[in-house]
Amino acid sequence: MPASPAVVDSKNYLSRFAMLAWLSLAQLVRTPSHSRRAEAARRAARHVLWLSAGLGASIIVLMYVIDAWEISQMPKRGTPSLWWLRILTDFGKDEYVLTALGILLIAVAIAAPALHGIRRSLLLGLGTRLQFLFLAVAVSNLVTEVLKYCVGRGRPFVGGEANAFHFSHFAGNPAYYSFPSGHATTAFALAFAVSVVWPQARHAMAVYALIIAASRLVLLAHHPSDVVAGALVGIIGAMFVRYWFAARRLGFAIQRDGSIVSLVGPSSGRLKRVARGALAP
Repeated sequence: MPASPAVVDSKNYLSRFAMLAWLSLAQLVRTPSHSRRAEAARRAARHVLWLSAGLGASIIVLMYVIDAWEISQMPKRGTPSLWWLRILTDFGKDEYVLTALGILLIAVAIAAPALHGIRRSLLLGLGTRLQFLFLAVAVSNLVTEVLKYCVGRGRPFVGGEANAFHFSHFAGNPAYYSFPSGHATTAFALAFAVSVVWPQARHAMAVYALIIAASRLVLLAHHPSDVVAGALVGIIGAMFVRYWFAARRLGFAIQRDGSIVSLVGPSSGRLKRVARGALAP
């Protein structure tokens, strides 16, 4: 949506802030424009199919063979010596991760209108990437919350025994929000998203995601199949958001074979053009 000349030529900080904020949101819902988006969609669909088949089979095996045995081997819930693990596991809590990313986005939104030239362009590029990270986690967790409510799987030892098949569908009770794991969803969505934006961080992010997943098992918050399901939802959700961005030429490029790669440049799309000229003082 084009801005009026008065806003475009404004030297006022608040006008530039409003313009940039509007464009940063408008670019997310504009019509897809990349000519190779169909190839990217087909490639992504194949990856999702194979990932779902592999991890889906693992989930079934875990539920029938491993889940009940595994939770019976863990320390009792509330074990005092695990206080440090209860702190560590919160680094995978969706509210904390989304709040941290939201604060960074707000900081970028406040600082960008006060900068000029390449510095503004670089900061806006970071803002686009932060939008991707935020939405990758948020969309994945939205799906997880719906699944938790619908599936209604009891957390470990709900009902007093190691029963991996204790369900109460649509109960709306947190005691039956075990499948899939929200912490695992958050950790794997964030790990995937960070890794595709900054590949050099992929090993550290993989360790982070695995630690969060393991903490949910030790603390008897989830069964093994719950964390695998959370990982599956988190990765697929982040893949969907990456495709959404790439189809709109935001932060990602689509290659001839349909693969999606992170852009090296400082910004993207309409917001970059605005940063270079329309909002220049």
